[in-house]
Parts: sequence; C-alpha cells; structure tokens
Amino acid sequence: MSTVDLAVDGEIATLTLNNPGKLNAINLAMWQQISAHLRLISASPQIRCLIIRGAGDEAFAAGGDLEEFVTGRATLEQALHYHGQVAEALNAIAECPHPTVAMIHGACVGGGLEIAGACDLRLCSEASRFGAPINRLGFSMYPGEMEGLLRLVGAAVLKEILLEGRIMGAREAYEKGLVNRVVPDAQLAEEVTATARRIAAGAPLVAGWHKQWIRRLENGLPLSDAEKAASFAFLETEDYREGLAAFLEKRKPQFKAR
Repeated sequence: MSTVDLAVDGEIATLTLNNPGKLNAINLAMWQQISAHLRLISASPQIRCLIIRGAGDEAFAAGGDLEEFVTGRATLEQALHYHGQVAEALNAIAECPHPTVAMIHGACVGGGLEIAGACDLRLCSEASRFGAPINRLGFSMYPGEMEGLLRLVGAAVLKEILLEGRIMGAREAYEKGLVNRVVPDAQLAEEVTATARRIAAGAPLVAGWHKQWIRRLENGLPLSDAEKAASFAFLETEDYREGLAAFLEKRKPQFKAR
C-alpha cells in the first residue's frame, strides 16, 4: 500500500515517500497526504526542520504513478484536478515556514524531482540520478509544477532537462545547481541528520524570516519602506535577546520561537 509516513523526533520531522515495488512513485492519494501532513507540520511550533526522503535505498521517488493516469487523468477535467492537487502539495512544501531538507538516494525523477526542487536544501548520495524524461511519454510538465524547478535552476537548465529527457548523475546535478551537496552513499543519512540538527539549533523565527525574505526578493521588486522596517521585527523577540545574551555569556542559546 502506498503511503506518505510522518515521524517526529524532537524538533525534526521526517516525511517518507513509501510506494513499495514502484520505486516510491507518487500517486494522487500520496500527493494529497503530502498536503495534509504539511498543514500539520507548518502549524506546529515544536518542529524546526522537515526532512523528506524516499523509503528504502533505491529511490527518492521515480516520478508519478503512471498506471493511474489511464483512468484518473484521462480527461481535461481529471487532469486539471489531478495536477492542481500536485501543485498544491508542492506549494505546501515550498511555503512551509520551517526549513525543509530533501534526502535523495537513487532515482529522483519527474514528480520526485519536483518535490526535491520545492525543498530548501537538497543533499544526495553519489548513486543518485535526476531527470524528467516525460518527453518520451508524450506529455508535458504542468506549469504549476514547473515553477519551482525554474526558480531553482533557471530556464537554460530546465530546458535541458525537459527537452532532452536525459537522466543525469549526482555530480552533474550538483554542477547544474539541482543539489546543494553530494555525499558518499554510506554517509548520506548521517549528513542529513547533522544538517537538520544545525538548522534546528538556530532561532526558528529567524529561519522563517530568512525564507520569507528570500522568496520576496526573488521577484526583483524593490522593498518598500514598510517592508524594510518589518525586516527588523526580530528586535521585539525573546529569541533575539536570548541569542545576544548567550553569545556574551559564552553559552548555547535556548530559543523558544517567541
């Protein structure tokens, strides 16, 4: 049975894409589960970092579950509904107030690539493979799903991915900006955990503000005076006072997200 499993260990949550026998291919129910889980995660002040991974060690996710396309995406009405749900799940990941880290091992293709692209950071093993060979399946990537990848790698690389339909290895994916870090296979889980812990050790309100301002600055419009003033909202927080005090007292800060 295909599922998206949520586990929480202290301040770190993990979503696992789990579709045994299909390299974690993602069906409509799984996209809907992603959205539902993200609503809970985004609303939780306890969580400070979210890891998204695939079950097992063969794949992050090998695209969408094509078998259900025959009956579940056969008409325009069905396609609009289906891909609207996909875009909703990707937006939920991209807009999550907590930092998100994709842990990628094996195939990261199609819908899997879209999920990874929606995360804030992407760490992959040397055995990882990336691409979206849907040109050989006769359908195009939905614009609502393409947006995150376009923002991540730009038009030239996205055209290469979509027009060639070629699968690339981890090193090439790193060179093209698809991933932040390539890690030896046996060290991937350890490095992802260490990354999540470094994130969780920081001030959670600051992490959310950094995500917010980066997204705002991406549109290229100058900040208004009100926005510039709003960027100093941290001055009124307990975490700001705690961070300064901890630095001066040479101790680790204890942030409380307030």
